Amino acid sequence: MFGIKEIDSQTLSAWQKEGKTIRILDVRSPVECTQGMIENGEPIPLHLLPLKADELENDVDTVIYCRSGARSAQACAFLMARGHNRVFNLRGGIIDWVRCGNSLVNPSGQVA
Repeated sequence: MFGIKEIDSQTLSAWQKEGKTIRILDVRSPVECTQGMIENGEPIPLHLLPLKADELENDVDTVIYCRSGARSAQACAFLMARGHNRVFNLRGGIIDWVRCGNSLVNPSGQVA
């Protein structure tokens, strides 16, 4: 989508299983996050990303997700415009993640 790198749920799951060093950002609202998150996901609501962008390293692959992949694509475009070139949009968002049979954790890290 418009030069944004994307990965699918199977690839993210494989990266997690092989222990690849990645950062996972959840750009959904706090209320949405209470419904379950991808393990090791860091909640940074999309509207706060401009305030947190300078805190994000550019030397690690970062996967960004939301509910369906639209807001996370916006987040990827924003970070790419700021020079981050190792960002990936999770195609289909958390909806596809669950549809593919992957589990969720609650915001405290326990399996939901």
